[in-house]
Amino acid sequence: MTRYALRVASVAAALGLWQLLTGLDVDLWLRFSQFPTVADVARAFADRLAGDDYWTDLTDSLTRIVTGFLLAAVLGVATGVLVARSRLAEDLLGPVLEVVRPVPAIALVPVAILLFPSNEQGIVFITFTAAFFPVTVSTRHAVRALSPGWEEAVRTMGGGRWRVLGSVVLPGALPGIFSGLSVGIGVSWICVISAEMVSGQYGVGYRTWQDYTVVDYPGVFVGMVTIGVLGWATSTAVELLGRRLTRWLPRTSYVPAGRTRPVSARPAAPAPAVPAVPAGHDPEEARHEHLV
Repeated sequence: MTRYALRVASVAAALGLWQLLTGLDVDLWLRFSQFPTVADVARAFADRLAGDDYWTDLTDSLTRIVTGFLLAAVLGVATGVLVARSRLAEDLLGPVLEVVRPVPAIALVPVAILLFPSNEQGIVFITFTAAFFPVTVSTRHAVRALSPGWEEAVRTMGGGRWRVLGSVVLPGALPGIFSGLSVGIGVSWICVISAEMVSGQYGVGYRTWQDYTVVDYPGVFVGMVTIGVLGWATSTAVELLGRRLTRWLPRTSYVPAGRTRPVSARPAAPAPAVPAVPAGHDPEEARHEHLV
């Protein structure tokens, strides 16, 4: 409860500082006088919630994110496993992936406009591309980092290629796969908002850009807050799913710096009594009889 109270207090302190700087029109080096206050953003948020356009934009952005991200998750994991397990696939796909991967997904907007018949499909393609490469690279590294002893054990017991894939490769690579998924969902939000600003029709990014063009700064901040909350919610959902699917992994508890765990003092176990050696008996023979 203390940790949650601290988190709430940090958000409240940030909002209070924002309200103070904008309410007093502070202009030192940063021009807070140009910013809307927290009260202005809250009123604009309440007005948006009462209308239909806000929920339409929300639904469109979530649909694009979910569609593109699910495609990237499935194809990214499959591609990462294939490249990590097959030399032929690495030789054929590896160079292409490494050349295309550094290109920012938002730079592919002109390609999407030329390639797809509708803006909607182009935005989903941008979202898919943004998440595909983090998932693929993370999966590839996770599969290659697996211990070969596990696969050898399954093959020794008669398991085939699919048995190894289902019992060793995918379960062992799950932590790395979900690391890539967590990164991918964040990058997807960045790119889908940018794509909506450039070529979208409806969506949170499109509405935020329209508010900026008409100098509605409280509306711009409503869009920013909405994007932040949606990104946090989807990232948390991916993280919780990853924790649930990797319950078998050992968890390390957090210990604050400067504190040590109390160690319970346990009395030492008494040493086993060794019977006395009668006179005339060999000590070595008596010891063996005691062990038996």
